[in-house]
Amino acid sequence: MKIYLYFICLFFFLQSPGIAQPVELELTPANPATVGMSSDRLNRLDGFIQSYVDKEWFPGGVFLVARKGKIVYQKNFGYHSTAKQVPYKADDIFRIASMTKAMTTVAVLQLYEQGKLGLDDPVFYYIPAFKESKVLDTFNEADSSFTTVPAKKQITIRHLLTHTSGITYGVFHPGKIQIIYEKYHMNDVGLSHDTWTTEEMVNRLAEVPLIFQPGERFLYGLNMEVLGRIIEVVSGLSLSEYFQQNIFEPLGMEDTCFYLPKEKQDRLVPLYTQTREKGLQMAAETSEDASRFDYPKKPDHPHYAGGGGLSSTAMDYARLIQALVNGGSYNGHRILGRKTIEVMTSDQLISLNAEGNGFSNLPGVTFGLGFALLTEQGDGWTSKSPGTYEWAGYFNTKFFIDPKEKLIFVGMGQIVPLLHPEFWQRLNAIIYSALED
Repeated sequence: MKIYLYFICLFFFLQSPGIAQPVELELTPANPATVGMSSDRLNRLDGFIQSYVDKEWFPGGVFLVARKGKIVYQKNFGYHSTAKQVPYKADDIFRIASMTKAMTTVAVLQLYEQGKLGLDDPVFYYIPAFKESKVLDTFNEADSSFTTVPAKKQITIRHLLTHTSGITYGVFHPGKIQIIYEKYHMNDVGLSHDTWTTEEMVNRLAEVPLIFQPGERFLYGLNMEVLGRIIEVVSGLSLSEYFQQNIFEPLGMEDTCFYLPKEKQDRLVPLYTQTREKGLQMAAETSEDASRFDYPKKPDHPHYAGGGGLSSTAMDYARLIQALVNGGSYNGHRILGRKTIEVMTSDQLISLNAEGNGFSNLPGVTFGLGFALLTEQGDGWTSKSPGTYEWAGYFNTKFFIDPKEKLIFVGMGQIVPLLHPEFWQRLNAIIYSALED
């Protein structure tokens, strides 16, 4: 009898709030008040977003806010074209570009957890073409010739995750960098490529001189493309297969992929562009090479850009970031361990920031592994809590994860360039104003 009572007491003791394991939160709709948010304040988003659409400052899109696993805001605004015939829908598919980097980061850290790679492993362990990396020394503007010097240290996986490798995006740096990258045909990669495989693209990238010595400073670049190839080498799967088996299927991300199957292609939203003279226009009407932005509709080809090739929906992406705010699990599946997420969301650039060579000159606005990060030093720059991590995509897609508030946001737009970038900061301020507990 005493033994029986012991186990009964033990059962109730383990169920008590202070002892129970963290609840795995899955995304379901709810009234904002149930998770400590004001409906009235949150609904200010309606008028704010619609005002930008009406002024033709932003084309619209799909916007989702969730707290403590409850979707408290999920609405769409605007139309697929200036003809205003087809409105945006919740299940629209968007080119997420650099928001692909979150998946690649998670995948690398999954392999790290399994002991299959180390964060400070030299890249050449997996891609021999990087063993003899060169660094740009001099550049002759007259004939665009240049000289190089040997790299003083090897590029590591950590360098790639923190964009401190010396690899960059040539297309975003007019002048000598853009010219050099063009010489190696590296200004046309990062989203897709019609003929190169992932392996061929990365091996060609290894021939391009680094812009600075590895570890010397932060400079955003094609680092995740290299990591995508490392994932393939270590796992024995294509990057597409790895994502599908280890991230998309476990999390229920059914509409996220590199190349869309034909039955989903009509859900890919068109791309807007914008000029001060003509306002909003459809990219297909203004650009001779606009067809290259239809890469998600191309036949599946073994070139998978780990830094920018995916397309997704707001809800699919919310599942990924909800898994991270949950501590690594969702839908009954764990994709990362809690301690690994702690490593991922720690300041990786303390020394470089102190030298003025880091992610930002603002104290506390820094970079973790694969994400921008706000630390305690940055508390007060915005309403976001210290510990918030986030990133964005080239075509104006955004997300953030605020672990302290258990708050996530996904915003899906599709416009390049955006002449009113304050849209996102003001939207964030409205979201945070709705917090009541």
